[in-house]
Amino acid sequence: MAQAKHTTTLHPLHDRVLIKRIEDEPARRGAIIIPDSAKEKPQEGKVIAVGKGRVSEDGKKIPLDVKAGDRVLFGKYSGNEVTLDGEEYLIMKEDDVLGILSS
Repeated sequence: MAQAKHTTTLHPLHDRVLIKRIEDEPARRGAIIIPDSAKEKPQEGKVIAVGKGRVSEDGKKIPLDVKAGDRVLFGKYSGNEVTLDGEEYLIMKEDDVLGILSS
């Protein structure tokens, strides 16, 4: 009997954004192979989910500029890494997103 696969969903709160890193294609230069531990992590990712927005001092909701599906750039040490169902994600504040990439 087949078992149903349980998936975990995470919905960010307030002005937080859930991002999945976009891995670069491996570049080969000659016969030098760079191990994964020495490679820098990419600073580009795809927005998976966004929070409802931050609340201003007068109590109004301010919606986020980024939306699910956007490709974004973020700082090298931004966010907190989380692992859900074997996949690695980043959760960060919208302020840590440097820009939205257009196609």
